[in-house]
Amino acid sequence: MRTFVFENEVIEVELEATEQRILDAAEELFYGQGIQSVGMDAIRSASAVPLKRLYQIFPSKNSLVEAYLRRRDARWLRDLAQYVDTHDSPTQRILAVFDWLFLWFNEPGFRGCGFINSFGELGATSQAVADIAKAHKNAFRRYLADLVAAADVPTWLTDQLVLLAEGAMTTAAISGSPEPARHAKDAARILLRTAHSAIVAAV
Repeated sequence: MRTFVFENEVIEVELEATEQRILDAAEELFYGQGIQSVGMDAIRSASAVPLKRLYQIFPSKNSLVEAYLRRRDARWLRDLAQYVDTHDSPTQRILAVFDWLFLWFNEPGFRGCGFINSFGELGATSQAVADIAKAHKNAFRRYLADLVAAADVPTWLTDQLVLLAEGAMTTAAISGSPEPARHAKDAARILLRTAHSAIVAAV
């Protein structure tokens, strides 16, 4: 019985390792070259996983695309939160979002937001991709809303900060420069000062 359990555990670990290798290859290719231009043969070559095994784990390209996006969503939101959590002041935590974006924009191979890209490619034909992209953006908005609430500033600031962040992502991708993150941070700082001034004036 113990041997059976151990063998199952080994198989499970091997399956997870193979799945992650496939997802690593898929992410590099899908994000770097575009989803529609990358076939399963390219994933097979990049991951060194036989095509039969690849299809056993991901029965279709659509299922692989969805898994890639879900994993990217979880990692992106986690990495952002971990960076922001290193700042103490509620206001600084909001501004830290744009500092994190600046670091991300500087990464080699940055091609903008993977969810905007995937929605642009497949949003009109794949409801699953559209739903994942929308869920990611909604989760990001909720995260910013929580930061705004903690900073004790008006809730209307949330949507303005979202627009600044989303605009920075798109502009940085097209321009090839990380500077839009700094410009967005400057605008966010002005909005925060205005919001704080309005609160003081109201008191």
